[in-house]
Amino acid sequence: MRAVVLRDGQLSVRETADPVPGPNDLLLKTLSTAICASDVHFMDHPELAIDDPTGRSLYDPDRDIVMGHEFVGEVIGHGPGCSDAFPIGSRVTSMPVRLVAGGAGGLRIIGQHPEAQGSFGELLVVPEATARVIEGSVSSDAIAVVDAFAVGEYYVRVAELKPGEIPIVVGAGAIGLSAVAALSARGIEPIIVSDFKAERRELAKSGFGAHVLHDPAEGSLFDAFRETRLEHKLSGTAVVFECVGAPGLINSIVKEADFYTRIYCAGGWYTGDTLDITEATRQGLTLRFGGGPMPEDWYGVLDAVVTGRLDPMPSVGRIIGLEEVPDALDDARRSDGPPRIVVHPNGDVV
Repeated sequence: MRAVVLRDGQLSVRETADPVPGPNDLLLKTLSTAICASDVHFMDHPELAIDDPTGRSLYDPDRDIVMGHEFVGEVIGHGPGCSDAFPIGSRVTSMPVRLVAGGAGGLRIIGQHPEAQGSFGELLVVPEATARVIEGSVSSDAIAVVDAFAVGEYYVRVAELKPGEIPIVVGAGAIGLSAVAALSARGIEPIIVSDFKAERRELAKSGFGAHVLHDPAEGSLFDAFRETRLEHKLSGTAVVFECVGAPGLINSIVKEADFYTRIYCAGGWYTGDTLDITEATRQGLTLRFGGGPMPEDWYGVLDAVVTGRLDPMPSVGRIIGLEEVPDALDDARRSDGPPRIVVHPNGDVV
């Protein structure tokens, strides 16, 4: 198949081996797949996957790795032992995992392991156990960004906001927008969104329901929080969803935070960072790292998209073919371009 291949630290668009469905696997023709910042992190920090103790990811410079983990495809083949639940021609998506020995041997993250080739290719294999048939007229591009929106759903769910608390979303990329969407779906307001880029702030408001837009270049985030709390006559604490992952950002939030602020770190770190624990203790802060989305978040968001309760498409600003993926990944590395770029590996680019 033709794919975007990572090998020995270099990306190329070329032919690579077709993935082969194992027992209870489905072979898909990839219809739509989205670019995620974690694709860039995997490529830029291979040392973290050379010796991943979980075995879920593996960077081997001598083996082809096809990245990409947000996808929907058409069933074109079955591995041994498959049921009749996924007929040829059905449209299917899945959480981005391959099961080892049916799950008894753990799992591989699709797009981050040579034995779990990703969706930046014409073909893709997923386990029947995690797959879901997509019915109805919802677009494949909307399904392709479910994974990103499940991240925001997870962090908002576990935050369990209480009446009077004010959410602050730091960063209006795809993950930040997903947090805004999850907050808005729960009827929570006001929602504060902070981002350096005006177009992303405006998208958070017009596309997903944010209420207060903050430019960090123009003043303190927590001054904006206090002004918003006063204006709305609320008395609750700040609940911060950090959705950027920039070095030093969490510590800057810690140093500025109000008493009892809760901070949910959704941005993801792939290099070391520092944290002022003394300041966090003095302010009584709560910080939560990692985790999620859980299956309930992932498949819950999928259902919301399929039924029309969530429209993630305002986050998609560009649709490209395989040849353009390396440049688009470079855009993602610099946080340039739209929050989500969608790829059509088999053509049909709009």
